[in-house]
Amino acid sequence: MTHVQNTPLFALDIGTRSVVGLLLEQNENQYQLIDSFVEEHNERAMLDGQIHDVPSVAKVILRVKTYLEERHGHLNKVCVAAAGRSLKTRRSEFTLEIENKPMLSRDDLLHLELSAVQNAQFLLANEQVEDGAFEYYCVGYSVLYYRLDGEPIGSLLDQTGKQASVEVIATFLPKVVVESLLAALSRADLELEALTLEPIAAINVLIPPSMRRLNVALVDIGAGTSDIAITDENTIIAYGMVPVAGDEITEAISDSYLLDFPDAEKMKRQLLKEDLITIQDILGVESTLEKSVIVESITGAVENLANSISNEIMNLNGKAPQAVMLVGGGSLTPLLPQMIANRLNLSESRVAIRGADAIKLLKQDHAIPLGPELVTPIGIAIAAKENPIEYISVTINDRTLRLFDIKTLTVGDGLLAAGIEIAKLYGKPGLAIMATVQNQLISIPGEHGHPPVLLKNNEPTTLDAPLTPGDAVIVEPGKNGAAPSVTLRDLIEDEPNLTVFVNGIKKQFASKLILNGKVVTKETPVQDRDHITVQQVITVNDLFDALQLHDFLVPITLFINDKKWIDSTWTPTILVNNKPSRLDQKLTNLDRIDWEAKTKLTVSDLLQAKKVKVTEHLTVFFNEKPITLERPLVEVHRENKRLTLEDELQTNDCLKLTRKETSDFIVQDLFSFVDLNIDSLTGKKLILKKNGEDTFFSSELYSGDKIELIVKDVSSNA
Repeated sequence: MTHVQNTPLFALDIGTRSVVGLLLEQNENQYQLIDSFVEEHNERAMLDGQIHDVPSVAKVILRVKTYLEERHGHLNKVCVAAAGRSLKTRRSEFTLEIENKPMLSRDDLLHLELSAVQNAQFLLANEQVEDGAFEYYCVGYSVLYYRLDGEPIGSLLDQTGKQASVEVIATFLPKVVVESLLAALSRADLELEALTLEPIAAINVLIPPSMRRLNVALVDIGAGTSDIAITDENTIIAYGMVPVAGDEITEAISDSYLLDFPDAEKMKRQLLKEDLITIQDILGVESTLEKSVIVESITGAVENLANSISNEIMNLNGKAPQAVMLVGGGSLTPLLPQMIANRLNLSESRVAIRGADAIKLLKQDHAIPLGPELVTPIGIAIAAKENPIEYISVTINDRTLRLFDIKTLTVGDGLLAAGIEIAKLYGKPGLAIMATVQNQLISIPGEHGHPPVLLKNNEPTTLDAPLTPGDAVIVEPGKNGAAPSVTLRDLIEDEPNLTVFVNGIKKQFASKLILNGKVVTKETPVQDRDHITVQQVITVNDLFDALQLHDFLVPITLFINDKKWIDSTWTPTILVNNKPSRLDQKLTNLDRIDWEAKTKLTVSDLLQAKKVKVTEHLTVFFNEKPITLERPLVEVHRENKRLTLEDELQTNDCLKLTRKETSDFIVQDLFSFVDLNIDSLTGKKLILKKNGEDTFFSSELYSGDKIELIVKDVSSNA
């Protein structure tokens, strides 16, 4: 059986001080380190993990590649890592108003989550003023929690309420980091096989997902920087960096013993293996020093490094973690683990240096030392193989984008990379209508905003649809919702008709709809600020309103000699089912309502109601016949017109009432009520007697007086 040799994995760890290259061979589920080579930079071409001089870094990469090629054959593909110190993590929350919306769908959740991620992206862009607003790639995010109406909830899917919110932790990588890395590889005639992230590389091989529920800090201490990654809550919760690392220890040695930097770096490395170290300073003075003396001289620098790392861990984690793992060449700095443990109030056993021999996927070869400086490069090779990161090119609204494929990319990721504001894709709800119904202010919500139009390769798609190389995505914001279109029928329930008998006649009364003072139908549309009332016949008073007989119930009001006078007794007696009723009595179906018709109000009625004596009477006998004398005692005028006792009065009439002075009746008054033929009395003698005695026309009359008028011819002797 022929054994097929696996192609070795070529990995590069491009650091601030040096470039580490190594070859790994995969056999089934394990990896074996075949060879490694380290080449230092000749000049400061790297700063804090960022390539600042691409040609210089490319030359160092080429020397590493050439060395390994001479021993193991041609290499044209390489696995590399983007510096973890370039990663930025931000926590962000986003809240969505969901009142009066249907149950939340998967698209709604994605909209919520991506809005939170984009909010984190905006926060980051505002902090990094020198960067463009969208110069950071989102390389992943994790949901920390969902909340519904302020309370934590496991899932928002199919939930309803007033407010839905999500908090995420999102990770971003500057675009320039990747572009400069690719440029340096291209100059060294290398093709990117796979890309990973330095902290992810180290964590993946030392802290597998099953351990990430623990709150652990992993610190990769290099030459120029110390990179920190923290796990908790089953995920990587934060990345950080401090610009203090092994070079600070080298500089402390250089300052203490007057050594140039390369000699100080050599002396620092000798501390790991030798107890006595011989040096020659820049003045040519040679001396041999004990290791303990040298360590004591750099204690201040080591303490500064421990404090910087510990402070950043506290800033990122908010508290001391459960444990700290140290990797990288700088982790071997004397006293560093103990000082970090002391600063974090941890026992010394909880802060440990971890070498590549702790990598379970790595086959142990005791012939090759597997120290902490190899953890990250080996992790890069394994992580790049196990979880490679690639770039894909897509177009979003006709703009070509290259996306950092650290995970399964979706349409939503493409929109984020294009800088399209997810929160503004959904249309706004239509403006609500405020109307007053039966004296109660109500709000009628507008139509929901429409979802965005998403097309992938001219076909409808969703936010969580996967993206593949060459996909073309078009997104159009959803249309805003329209204002509500409602009629009175939508707001007013149907009310039953009332049927009653009014003075024996069957009548049916339907409810009336009054819109802004006008009677309308139920099909009338409702506008903003409308006032709507429903008029129903409920009481006796409502009945008279419906019959337009309300004035019939109102007492008559007159103004007499400029004084208001109300005849409150001038109202009809209303009977409901043959019983006296009040105006506020409620009616029920088939009730019988009766009342007596009100007669006209005359001047006589008025004077009688006011107890005004209208006339004065006196009865006497004239020639043995009874005669009643009568004269008025009052006069009533309306607008200068004298009214008779029979004239009808109207409410609000203005009347002038004049009382006459009274005097005794005299005999002369009698003849105003006696029908005499004056012509027949001409030339005759008249004899006037009262109660049998002669009297005069001016004599007073009293009731029962007997008046006689005797007519005699002048020629008569009698």
